[in-house]
Amino acid sequence: MKNLPGVPGVHLEKDVDESTQMAIAETVFGIFVIRQEGAEPGDDPADVGIVLEGVEVMSELGNVAFAVVMLLGLVYALNLSYSQELKYTFEVLQKIIMELDANKLSNKAQVLKTLLSR
Repeated sequence: MKNLPGVPGVHLEKDVDESTQMAIAETVFGIFVIRQEGAEPGDDPADVGIVLEGVEVMSELGNVAFAVVMLLGLVYALNLSYSQELKYTFEVLQKIIMELDANKLSNKAQVLKTLLSR
């Protein structure tokens, strides 16, 4: 059982309901955020992590922005392909937002870049 640091009495395995565990298990590529019951929108999450092929590969990342950066790093380090559903999302993050390999854009990403630069 994994205790969350700084959050007494919160255990991921017990406090995450079965439908959430199923959703994580069925996720190919994603970021999850777990909030304590009754948390306000501005409250820090109990956990933020990364799921690859249904397996929680990283947790306790602190915030979503850091999780996105770590996910991009994992994709690069593990030489993974972006899922088709998220292909353009990750292309925009990588090539427009982070300006990595920005000279090779798909037509859709180029149109968005043009619209954003106006």
